[in-house]
Amino acid sequence: MSFLPEILRSIGIIARSLDSISNIEFKDIDLTKGQYLYIVRIGENPGIILENLANIIKVDKATASRAIQKLEKNEFIERRSDETNKKIKKIFLTKKGKDAYPFIKRENNYSNEMAMKGLSDSEKELIHQLLVKVQTNVESDWDLVKGGGKRNY
Repeated sequence: MSFLPEILRSIGIIARSLDSISNIEFKDIDLTKGQYLYIVRIGENPGIILENLANIIKVDKATASRAIQKLEKNEFIERRSDETNKKIKKIFLTKKGKDAYPFIKRENNYSNEMAMKGLSDSEKELIHQLLVKVQTNVESDWDLVKGGGKRNY
C-alpha cells in the first residue's frame, strides 16, 4: 500500500509540470491557466454545451463557465444558440481558436513523445492500459463526489 502514494505523487508531478510548461509556451498566443485544454476539447467536440465540457475536463460548471467567458472575451470561442432550443448555448472555436488548435496539438504531441522517450512500444502500450484503468477508478470517485456522495476511507 505504501507504493500507491508514490504513484499518485508521480502522476501529479507529471501533470503539474506539463501544465506549467504549456501555460508558459501558450502565453505567446494569449492563453493562460489551462485554457488550452478547453480549446482542444471544443475543437474535438464542436457545438458542445458547457455542462458536457465541464464533465469531460473534470471541473465544476462554475470553473468551466469562467474559462469560457475569458476565452469568449479573447475571441477564441463563440457561443451560439441551439436552433431548436434558444436557451441551449453551443460552444464553437472562432477563427482565432481554430488557428491556435494545431499549435496546441503539436505541443501536446511533443510532450507525449518526450514523456515516452526511451520506452519500448510494449511499455508504452502497457502504461497506457494501466493509466486508463487508474483514470476509470478516479473518474468513478469523481462522479460519486460530484453527485453529492461520500467516499468511505
